[in-house]
Amino acid sequence: MSRLTDLLQQARKADPQLANDLEAEFRSLTQRRTFGLVFEPHQPEAVELPNRPVRKGDKVRVLPPRGKLERGDQRLWRVQRIDRSAKRAELVEVADAHVEEPQTTGAALENLVVVAEFRDPIYPGLVETGRVERGGDKPFHTVINAENFHALELLTYTHRHRVDAIYIDPPYNTGAKDWKYNNDYVASDDDYRHSKWLAFMERRLKIARELLNPDNSVLIVTIDEKEYLRLGLLLEQTFPEARVQMISNVISTKGSARAGEFSRCNEFVYFVMFGASSPQPQGDDMLREEASTGQGDEVEWGRLKRNGANGSRTRAKSLFYPIFLNEDATFHSVGRPLDILEDRHSIVAPPGTYAVFPVLSNGREMSWGLSGEKVVEYAQKGYIKFGQLAHDKHQKSMIYYLTSGYVEAAENGKITQIGTVKNPKWVHGADKGMKPLTIWFKVSHDAGWQGSRLLAQFLPDRRFPFPKSLYAVEDALRFFVADKPDAVILDFFSGSGTTAHAVMRLNRQDGGRRQSILVTNNEVAAEEHKKLRQDGLRPGDPDWEQWGICDHITKPRIRAAITGETPDGDPIKGDYKFTDEFPMSEGFEENAAFFTLTYEAPLSVSHHKAFQRIAPLLWLRAGSQGRIIDDLGEQGWDIAERYGVLQNLDGAGEFFAALAQAQGVQVVYVITDDDAAFQMVCRDLPGGVTSVRLYESYLHNFQINSGRAG
Repeated sequence: MSRLTDLLQQARKADPQLANDLEAEFRSLTQRRTFGLVFEPHQPEAVELPNRPVRKGDKVRVLPPRGKLERGDQRLWRVQRIDRSAKRAELVEVADAHVEEPQTTGAALENLVVVAEFRDPIYPGLVETGRVERGGDKPFHTVINAENFHALELLTYTHRHRVDAIYIDPPYNTGAKDWKYNNDYVASDDDYRHSKWLAFMERRLKIARELLNPDNSVLIVTIDEKEYLRLGLLLEQTFPEARVQMISNVISTKGSARAGEFSRCNEFVYFVMFGASSPQPQGDDMLREEASTGQGDEVEWGRLKRNGANGSRTRAKSLFYPIFLNEDATFHSVGRPLDILEDRHSIVAPPGTYAVFPVLSNGREMSWGLSGEKVVEYAQKGYIKFGQLAHDKHQKSMIYYLTSGYVEAAENGKITQIGTVKNPKWVHGADKGMKPLTIWFKVSHDAGWQGSRLLAQFLPDRRFPFPKSLYAVEDALRFFVADKPDAVILDFFSGSGTTAHAVMRLNRQDGGRRQSILVTNNEVAAEEHKKLRQDGLRPGDPDWEQWGICDHITKPRIRAAITGETPDGDPIKGDYKFTDEFPMSEGFEENAAFFTLTYEAPLSVSHHKAFQRIAPLLWLRAGSQGRIIDDLGEQGWDIAERYGVLQNLDGAGEFFAALAQAQGVQVVYVITDDDAAFQMVCRDLPGGVTSVRLYESYLHNFQINSGRAG
């Protein structure tokens, strides 16, 4: 310290102002955190809004001419005046406070893009861009095309403290073109790469904290070795009240090559648990495919083929029949019982199958332990398992079944199925208490087979880099929402949409009504940028936006998963093969709605001129169920499945009469500037119905949020 003081005194003689600036900067540094995770917070991020009309007072950037590949001017300008007839704007540079005369310029409106800095207040709306409905009265899964920081701020109005689980797979900061900070890809040689990533993550995690239910919820974050240490510290600092645990999940037995290093075959998963949240045992320790503990062993299977004296073909004539198996040793069908003199070799198996008879290795013909009808029933329930095709000319496959005691135990829930119908595995009930371990090694978590290849079945001609294994996401969520059939699950780095897909699968397994909220931007892949710009296109152009992540991957994947059809209308090939098995072409009985975030002017909101774009927020806040009220008509009010909106207070009598006949309404939004009138409406509402005043609640929420990232 004394050495630094001496140097400052010497500098003061030569340049007093420089010495003062250095001393002020030093004192600022010494006041920062001196333990834990220390990083440069960086200036707040900024995002370009190509679809936002330019208004007076906006911050903008001037884009390079169409067809040019060079990076545009990154300075920010303030719009001073707009000449609509000339389609031009007068601009003044947004400069530091010490600049006495900021630069001015003019530019064509078509060459301007509005920029929102993260310290600026935003007033968000939503425009619906499509939906798919197959789930009846179930809540909708929601996909929002937006910068995720702004979408998170939107959700503080609709879902504050109401989210049960957040699952995110953020950029891993590999140094490749996997993420941007302030419109620039962050390269591996950037000296501030790690602190930029931490600042980027911290801003989003702080808002996520406002969304999670503090009494019982979980935040799940996946990461690789590039940032897992810093992420762990960031999570500890951001959520000191939570319990944080990290597990290692094997996602590729082949490994991912690292020059001069070990090949990576795993990723890390952080679980941040709030309140009473904890992983619930699911009968699998997650480490062994053949999980077994001292008290949860697999049940013993009986041989379907009888081998005693009373089991010969001649003593049980109706039980000598063929069982036809597919070439992969899965069940196909059974044949008729053979007459006592009928040669089994005369039976012709259906195409693509082979016949199995109850024959000993010495060629002696026996009988099966079940009738053909029971074999069909047991095969459908997973009470029979089949061995692989063998080369033995008499015993082509071994066939096993659950004996009557175990069948009764299965029907009563005393033993548990942890395999599949085609590959059944039953364990004793005590296995339900099996705790998951901190190393997961499951074939179903392979990111190649159950991520990339599975996604290709839904979107055959489209590619997305490194999608998560569908079943890895499903497993991670199951530990925390299996007992929450109405859970709300959020993913604000949703990418290809795996999280929503996993939630739909969980719903199918137990009849749940869980809903997912996905947020992703419509960024075009880095390799596509050059070609599109050479073609004279820019972000915001329809021919550009069609190749963005949200429009090209996320929304089509969700639609395909629900309908069971590819974007071209073809049935999806293949089966789900995990905790349950069924054709992917069956789809799901689910609903989904797609939106794009908009940026509204507060005066337009308060004057009821942005209602159609605010309306989806009211629907989200009311539970995302049923139709959206986006037009109040001449009567000035409307009631949907879960909520109502009242603007015309003179029509309150009719509104209340209709409300008395409605069922399931939980929220009523009252549009009024008059507090006394609002209180009057509140007094007349039925019990159990929540009242929300518009637009006071909306504007107040986003005024509080403004400047959060400063």
